[in-house]
Amino acid sequence: MSVNASPTFAPGARVRIIDLKKQGHVRTPIYVREKVGTIDYFCGAFENPEDRAYGRVGGARIPLYRVRLMQRDLWPDYEGPDNDSLVLEIYDHWLQPA
Repeated sequence: MSVNASPTFAPGARVRIIDLKKQGHVRTPIYVREKVGTIDYFCGAFENPEDRAYGRVGGARIPLYRVRLMQRDLWPDYEGPDNDSLVLEIYDHWLQPA
């Protein structure tokens, strides 16, 4: 982890998880792509797992965030409490300002 990583987004920022339409090993689930959430936490910067999965190591470090999405925004038929959410870790290159 890089302790000197500069995050692009601050906690509380609204972000859209974009669909990069990447094939193969990615850590961004299809069901959250094009959804809007909120940055909860900056985790640090790490090598891209999409590269590491194929043996490409030693690359640049990418900021990683915990992003909170409301369940009702993910699932149209969701009947649980309005404040139910999902928190997942998303790398910077999958995010844009909402």
